[in-house]
Amino acid sequence: MSPQPPAARHLPAAPRTAAPAPGPGGPPLRFGYGTNGLTDLRLDDALELLADLGYDGLGLTLDHMHLDPLAPDLGARTRRVAHRLARLGLDVTVETGARYVLDPRHKHGPTLLDPDPEARARRVDLLIRAVRVAADLGAHAVHCFSGITPAGTDEDTAWQRLADSLAPVLDAAAGAGVPLAVEPEPGQLLATLADFHRLRRTLGDPEPLGLTLDIGHCQCLEPLPPADCVRAAAPWLRHVQIEDMRRGVHEHLPFGDGEIDFPPVLAALAATGYRGLTVVELPRHSHAGPQQAARSLPFLRAAATAASVSPGTPHTARPLGEPPATPEGSTA
Repeated sequence: MSPQPPAARHLPAAPRTAAPAPGPGGPPLRFGYGTNGLTDLRLDDALELLADLGYDGLGLTLDHMHLDPLAPDLGARTRRVAHRLARLGLDVTVETGARYVLDPRHKHGPTLLDPDPEARARRVDLLIRAVRVAADLGAHAVHCFSGITPAGTDEDTAWQRLADSLAPVLDAAAGAGVPLAVEPEPGQLLATLADFHRLRRTLGDPEPLGLTLDIGHCQCLEPLPPADCVRAAAPWLRHVQIEDMRRGVHEHLPFGDGEIDFPPVLAALAATGYRGLTVVELPRHSHAGPQQAARSLPFLRAAATAASVSPGTPHTARPLGEPPATPEGSTA
């Protein structure tokens, strides 16, 4: 028997096999689990685990242990994974947050903001490879992030580097028909929803540019509650990550260990009509990845059921899609 989900202050019990309930005004939510939280498992084993547990899909982080984007025969290996996903009935989003896939000595390096043009080009090449992999897998989106502003780099220069670096990636995404979903990440240049809107305007609002919304990050630093962040982000949502978190502390926590009230968040997400995956993001819990995966899905299904029963009062303070009230360009 799988471990029971953590006791939560706001959730009724739900069986592991229960299907996600339709949200108010939207389709049923579809849940996935991030392979960056299953790095101690072979990819085939991770896929089988998630299918057996009843997940709808996964966030596949391209890394040396899971579909290495830099190893030979990437196309053939990708086709093999695509066949495996099809057999198991799993959908996928491609994520690019591997810590040391490009540089074995510098976490997440190089970034799109690196002072060295050749270093930036390596990150651009990785993202273009990810777009091709996503197209071959039939993925919903490719996730990426900006990176931390390098020491000695002024803000305007950093934003220009980011825009220039993403231009060829967006061209590749448009050609492949796969959205690029940029994630606001605490501590990075693009840290908030307001920062995403700054990038969107700088680039001229290109059609392939979308948003990865991490629910924990909303709790961590956005001025709006997470459910309001979902509503504000709705027109640009291409990928969603989810975990628990506390205000002001960027630490991805198992459900029930943080401060987030999940039924209102999932009610808001369902109401947007979002059809992609909502992927559990616990990259520091690979040591207990199978157990966390087994606990997380019942929790989310119970929260979705609670959301469908008591969705709460719809938020009407601001029209959908209007940027949130975060200071322009904030990177809190």
